[in-house]
Amino acid sequence: MSVIRQADVIASVADALQYISYYHTPDFIRAMGRAYDMEQSPAARDAIAQILTNSRLCAEGHRPICQDTGIVVVFVKVGMGVRWDATLDLEAMINEGVRRAYLNPDNKLRASIVSDPAFKRANTRDNTPAVIHTEFIPGDEVEITVAAKGGGSENKSLFAMLNPSDSVADWVLEMVPEMGAGWCPPGMLGVGIGGSAEKAMLLAKKSLMQPIDIGDLIARGPKTQLEELRLEIFQRVNALGIGAQGLGGLTTVLDVKVMDYPTHAASLPVAVIPNCAATRHIHFTLDGSGPAMLEPPNLDLWPKVKWAPDAGARRVSLDGLTQAEVVSWKPGERLLLSGKMLTGRDAAHKRICALLDAGKPLPAGLDFHGRVIYYVGPVDPVGTEVVGPAGPTTANRMDRFTDTMLGKAGLLAMVGKAERGPETVASIAKHRSAYLIAVGGAAFLVSNAIRGSRVVAFPELGMEAVYEFEVRDMPVTVAVSSEGISLHDTGPKAWAGKFAGIAVAVE
Repeated sequence: MSVIRQADVIASVADALQYISYYHTPDFIRAMGRAYDMEQSPAARDAIAQILTNSRLCAEGHRPICQDTGIVVVFVKVGMGVRWDATLDLEAMINEGVRRAYLNPDNKLRASIVSDPAFKRANTRDNTPAVIHTEFIPGDEVEITVAAKGGGSENKSLFAMLNPSDSVADWVLEMVPEMGAGWCPPGMLGVGIGGSAEKAMLLAKKSLMQPIDIGDLIARGPKTQLEELRLEIFQRVNALGIGAQGLGGLTTVLDVKVMDYPTHAASLPVAVIPNCAATRHIHFTLDGSGPAMLEPPNLDLWPKVKWAPDAGARRVSLDGLTQAEVVSWKPGERLLLSGKMLTGRDAAHKRICALLDAGKPLPAGLDFHGRVIYYVGPVDPVGTEVVGPAGPTTANRMDRFTDTMLGKAGLLAMVGKAERGPETVASIAKHRSAYLIAVGGAAFLVSNAIRGSRVVAFPELGMEAVYEFEVRDMPVTVAVSSEGISLHDTGPKAWAGKFAGIAVAVE
């Protein structure tokens, strides 16, 4: 009979969260490498190169792959023969591990969890509590799977109660375009079928913990109807042409996972949850012999891909930027930004627009006229860093504020990730503005372009405060031009159907 010590649970959870913050799983790296080799879309290929380069930098430097270091989700299987040497309950042990991981001074992770979610939304400051799912199984060991799920991908989760005669694949194909690119493709889709409403969602989440093996499945052929469904969804989703970051390309999903459970005869619950390009999870077992030992992956696994700016990229000075220059930017054009830009996310935008709509002045020193804003909530810096990993957040959360920011605040352009809504695209055209995207899943690479940082307003908002960044050659792509042409519309249309017939390499 194993005796599981409290200290071993805490240390193992903390180590696992640090580990997955900077190490991609080997199966993901191999799959992304194959996607890079296969990709024919220049924009998508550039995005995948940034993701792979960022991944290698994070593995070497032990810094987060993405600035959104996730909500912690833990699946625990407790052997019924286990004995405990503990004063805390299991949930408290896991949360203490989360706390230690996120406050680790050598690699402090961004605390994103807020309590009182419907009202005050106060940050808990240590990313607790985790979402914990526990089951009891035969045996005398404890199996733990730790995942860190980013908000951009989690927000795209969808659920439906279909009719029993409906096609699951057809429903998923209808839903994927509605997800947009805010989940940072290419990644994985987890599909849960059956049970009850909450069971289907849990199945979809659990399926994402499985390894990427679609190449093997293609090579040997499906043996079950669920495997046939996996292949059908994989091929049809990639044929949509959405591509990396939604820019249009051959690979939108690296794999599709499906889990099912018996359900009511009148029901067909179906859930789909995407995992982003910063997919983070690890499994370990505690048997009473001590904390889990997590072996670092071999850096030789990473493909020999080193991103460099496009030779044809236009260098742009943000200091003294004019509307005439913004108007000259073309959809899909690569830019390298240098100079000073402001930052802001949901909380800051809400405060700023409330002041502007009330005719009140903005905080002293905060002026958006002729400026560019970057939608970002950075990780705290460590050591000599100016700022920690600072990749873009999903831009359409700021859509409701955009017309006010462009009209009343005098903003010239915006930087974020994923598509903008049709009303926002129309507002961008009306104000002769532009929307630029940085690559989601390349946060450490992007932060290397940031040479200075200071808080300008709302310091109490923490990572959601307004900062002023000084950047040098920050890589972005023109996603919406001043004419209102959206690359997230034109790119996928240009690549739709081209995945058909593409050979997927064996694992």
